[in-house]
Amino acid sequence: MDPTLIARLYAGLRRIRRFEEVTAEIYPSDRIKSPVHLAIGQEQVAVGVCDALEPGDWVGGSYRSHAMYLAKGGAMEGMMAEMFGKVTGCCRGKGGSMHVIATGAGVMGSSAVVATQVPVAAGYALAAQRAGQGRVVAVFLGDGATEEGCFYETVNFAALHKLPLLFVVENNGYAIHEPLTKRRARPEGIRAVAEAMGVPAVHVADGDLFAIRDAALDAVAALRAGAGPRLIEAQVYRWRQHVGPNEDFDQGYRDRAEAEPWLAADQLARLAALLPAAEREAIDAAIEAEIAAAIRFAEDSPPPDPAELYDGPSSHLEARADV
Repeated sequence: MDPTLIARLYAGLRRIRRFEEVTAEIYPSDRIKSPVHLAIGQEQVAVGVCDALEPGDWVGGSYRSHAMYLAKGGAMEGMMAEMFGKVTGCCRGKGGSMHVIATGAGVMGSSAVVATQVPVAAGYALAAQRAGQGRVVAVFLGDGATEEGCFYETVNFAALHKLPLLFVVENNGYAIHEPLTKRRARPEGIRAVAEAMGVPAVHVADGDLFAIRDAALDAVAALRAGAGPRLIEAQVYRWRQHVGPNEDFDQGYRDRAEAEPWLAADQLARLAALLPAAEREAIDAAIEAEIAAAIRFAEDSPPPDPAELYDGPSSHLEARADV
């Protein structure tokens, strides 16, 4: 296996994992000004898919999008400052953890409203198709989002117009606290929906990073060739709360025994074991330095000026003092 590839994928996984672990450590201090939805245990999906993309491609996601943002090249300091509510944040301190954007890196943004990123991504894919430059769009969504009406509508629209759109379903088995088995009559229902509309779908059942990357490489090649949309359903497992920094195996809806096989198959530990110790330690040290610098940047940055309240996409609307 290519040592350069292993090092690159390991660094991507490690960077996301440590960013989120440090976020979980900071969160109780109230320096982070918004809820956090951590992707610890699911990082391999964003890393594997984004490694198959090019700089000019776009990604979009939901409220659990730290991994997607970092994997696609978003600036860590910008996201940390955003979570701190600072003006130097990627949304100038107005979006928080659930709304991150980095247009220069191809991150169209993330949304806190379940599944709303899906039709927006279709719009980006339609624009990419009409631009004729071979660009593609990948949209990340959870299994719960596949039960929203706009998912069905968007899959159909994308298939009808052969859009260069990759649906990436991060299936962690739960919509908040409700297991998939209580929500779908058939476990293969997610990909069956896509296939029924003529969208080829691949299922990666074990969260294997290399299998996810291979599926993404195949899908992206088909998208660039004009073959129409594709769907990847990656089975993963969320290690922390749906929202928040802690574990929740004592909450009655799942237990640690269910998590043990996924903890044992941690893709970060798997890749770490494939690297020489010195190389791994150098990568780890660089990431720790980057995280420390991002925290300093966030702490030293000022909050937005109140005068910025009406700045942004809706700034063309007249601010009314009586509202």
